[in-house]
Amino acid sequence: MTVQQQQATMPTVLVYEDDPGNPPLVNMPVPHPIPQLDTQPFPTAIAEAAPQPDSAGPGSEAFRYWVAADALSRASRTWGPLVPAGTQWHPMVGRALTAHLNAGDDLNAFYDRRGLWFFRRTVGGVTVAACESNEVVEHETGHAILDALRPQLFNAASAEAAALHEAFGDISALLSSLGLESLRIAVLAETQGDLELSSRVSRMAEQLGWAIRQGHPNAVDRDCLRNLSNSFFYRDPVELPPNGPANTLSSEPHSFSRVFSGAFLKVVAGIFRQQDLQDQAGLAAAAEIAGQLLVDAVVAAPVVSAYYAQVAGHMIAADQRRNGGKYGQSLRSAFIRHGILSLDAAASITEPELARRGAGMAEATPGGGDDEGLTAVTVHGATYGVTQALTLSAPAAERRFGIAGSDPAGGTLRPADPERVAASYLEDLFRRGRVHVPEEHRSDVAFSDDNPSRLKTHQITRSSTGEGLALVRKCFD
Repeated sequence: MTVQQQQATMPTVLVYEDDPGNPPLVNMPVPHPIPQLDTQPFPTAIAEAAPQPDSAGPGSEAFRYWVAADALSRASRTWGPLVPAGTQWHPMVGRALTAHLNAGDDLNAFYDRRGLWFFRRTVGGVTVAACESNEVVEHETGHAILDALRPQLFNAASAEAAALHEAFGDISALLSSLGLESLRIAVLAETQGDLELSSRVSRMAEQLGWAIRQGHPNAVDRDCLRNLSNSFFYRDPVELPPNGPANTLSSEPHSFSRVFSGAFLKVVAGIFRQQDLQDQAGLAAAAEIAGQLLVDAVVAAPVVSAYYAQVAGHMIAADQRRNGGKYGQSLRSAFIRHGILSLDAAASITEPELARRGAGMAEATPGGGDDEGLTAVTVHGATYGVTQALTLSAPAAERRFGIAGSDPAGGTLRPADPERVAASYLEDLFRRGRVHVPEEHRSDVAFSDDNPSRLKTHQITRSSTGEGLALVRKCFD
């Protein structure tokens, strides 16, 4: 029996390859082999019972199950070969990352170290189930992957660290999509080979974006939730407003993530242009190279203010170590164009400087303690309507590269100190209504947002030291 005959007789399930699409125009489901969830080093599971692979169509629970399973498996296969040997889920996750496909009525999904939680809601007669989008599932799985690599980012009181988490989620969806030959062929045709242009793999979660747009027209992009094809330019998030319409940049992590994810798409495009052949195989190679450099960087980069710049610098360093600096120009160009590196910063990352710093980067390992590289910063609780002093985990590791982002007026920005980064982050969380404050910790003038429809990503709890209170993260949504 030939390989083609074997594939033809393999049992399959119908799935969406990227996203259901923007109603009323939706993508057509396609058959895929039954996904394997127990994929090392990132095994996954689904809380709901597995249905029969009976080719059930869109809108059915069986179809949603297999779309989610396919996306989980694909994300695991995408990142597994790129992470250092021995990488595992965060210990609180357990052996396998479990997805819950019907967690309640909402237009959202989140990762919380207990698993992945996907919600659904009927909008304009369309039931929008987050688990029915490969891109949403791969985004949330990306949070868990990054948590395995750098658990210090989970509780870091830093808008830039939180935004890197969101960017990594969108990059997870991008790379997982580019793992499919059919999507690589489609995006090359759509963009005529210019990967920097908007495409079905750069547009994240079209259906979920459509649903949110029905009630909040300016909250998301006009044709998707977010688009990696963008021109947002770096600003210190301390200086940005806490939220704003989708066509502006704010310190809100999903908004600010677009600076880094936009640069990453340009990195992929630049590496692709350097391949011998600009075909689907060349695009597969470019995506894998860019993903590997990102993994190397997030494992090695210290968690500091101006964190984007450190990750960018470490991607350049990883390219020097792995590829002899072959893609350095593409990396520098992408990060300069989005302001993540100033011109001075990019020019300072020379080959001798990389060689001098190389040993520390080569010795970096994934994981570590949740507070590693962070410092405790105490603020007055009364300022935030809580009864006691409040401890935050601020980014304060030693910088490996003396680099930072561009000042829009020219030159290099001076990174804010850890105390200001943490206090600004906390204030923005309160202004966005994302902090749950239990009754026993509220002062007489407390202003905690009790809107049950607004997901609380953080909560105030008793400090693990037994003195005062602490801000801790509940989830990434």
